[in-house]
Amino acid sequence: MVEEGGAVKTRCEDGRRSARVVGQDKESGSLWPAARDFLRRRASFFAGYRDLRGVSVTRKSRVAMTRAITAPLQARRKPFGRSGWPAGRVAAALVLGLAALGIPAALGRLFKLRITLTDSAAPAGIYRLLTDAPVERGELVAVCLTLAIARAGLARGYLGRGDCPAGAEPVAKVIGALPGDDLWVERGQVAVDGVRFSNSRTAARDSSGRPLLHARWGARRVGPGEVWLFGFNDPRSWDARYFGPVPLTGVHGVLRPVLTW
Repeated sequence: MVEEGGAVKTRCEDGRRSARVVGQDKESGSLWPAARDFLRRRASFFAGYRDLRGVSVTRKSRVAMTRAITAPLQARRKPFGRSGWPAGRVAAALVLGLAALGIPAALGRLFKLRITLTDSAAPAGIYRLLTDAPVERGELVAVCLTLAIARAGLARGYLGRGDCPAGAEPVAKVIGALPGDDLWVERGQVAVDGVRFSNSRTAARDSSGRPLLHARWGARRVGPGEVWLFGFNDPRSWDARYFGPVPLTGVHGVLRPVLTW
């Protein structure tokens, strides 16, 4: 093999019998006819060539020739145009997305609306929060649970995130017992002032098969400043049967239905 002026010439005893098929890996090919010993000189294979972007191969009967594509990367056509999404469009899309999320929340705060997606105590739907309505037995109310109860609910996935203690959401439950009421809680049912509630059995395990703690069995009188909350509309409701009473001060107000489904 002889190198002259940057060009490479390959000699063999019979130049006409040079290799007819040029060896090629997955990224590059040879620009000249090559004898077998030429394939051993891999350094010469790339001599004088840079910025190898791709290879197109044309085969003839005796010699395999290649042409390197060396166009700059910036000159290639992009699949989505010259610049894709301009910065202005991205910013506008972000602003519109934030507005779409913020407008319902702002309207909810303005009109004191709450969206309830579970039906444990009442049908799912949109409810209006009345903060000046009297809190009475049988009312559907929005309540913040205590810190310890909220943490337990978050840890098990019973509660979502919100603005109550521990970062939990308020719950929508029915007031079952108020201060001075006589309450009876047992495995099969719950009774208040001698009236038994239907569908009030206490479950031993949750829907994931995990054991459930429950309130102490037996009779008691509801203490001052306490309220017992229930959700007998759904047997999976996590309520006072499991975590006991909560303070009356945690009640935000009474919920009135606007639209249910």
